[in-house]
Amino acid sequence: MKKVLSIALVSTMALTAISATTKTAQAAVQLDSNHVQVEAGDTYKSIAENAGVTIAELEQANGREVGGYDLIFPGETVTLPGATTTATADTTTQAAQDTTQTAQATQTTEDTSYQAQDTTQATTQSAATTTQSSTTQTGTSQGTFKISFYDPAVLGSNMGYGGVAANLSVFPKGTTLKITLSDGTVLIRTVNDTGTFAYSNPNQLDVAMPNNQIPSYGVTTASVEVL
Repeated sequence: MKKVLSIALVSTMALTAISATTKTAQAAVQLDSNHVQVEAGDTYKSIAENAGVTIAELEQANGREVGGYDLIFPGETVTLPGATTTATADTTTQAAQDTTQTAQATQTTEDTSYQAQDTTQATTQSAATTTQSSTTQTGTSQGTFKISFYDPAVLGSNMGYGGVAANLSVFPKGTTLKITLSDGTVLIRTVNDTGTFAYSNPNQLDVAMPNNQIPSYGVTTASVEVL
């Protein structure tokens, strides 16, 4: 009788052990890709094995002491190491995107600056080409004229410095003249007035020019062409 009871007791203990082992082997409930919920019988070891990570990695992901005593309870949420990795990866990706956007913005600014420089250079070159073209342009020669100078501003005139006073019977108003002084200086002027000297002498022109630019010799000769 004692032998039969012993066998029954051993059988009961074996079934209990098998049941406990089976319960322990069960994986915790998966909440999402980075979290699990603890079930009765789960341990850090069983959760780590099911997640394919080491116990140390699992402890670090949950702020536990590595190699310490991991006490967990049913219903508790355990974070898998993948959560930390994913967060780090997301941060790295975002940082890379921010760096790329900054580089693109810098490149755009540089491109705009270069375009502005190119436009300025093109405008300057165009102006220089126009001036050179006017200076080298050949018109109809009118011979040699006596040249004097005057400053319209000093006389209280607002006609500016682009004009020249001439005998209007020789050069009507609006006539563009190319005046090459005896020293080689080329002036492009438009007839816009007549003066006492020019009116009385058909072979004299009175060129508008600021006082501080009028040649020291005052009066000279020039070859004149009509453009």
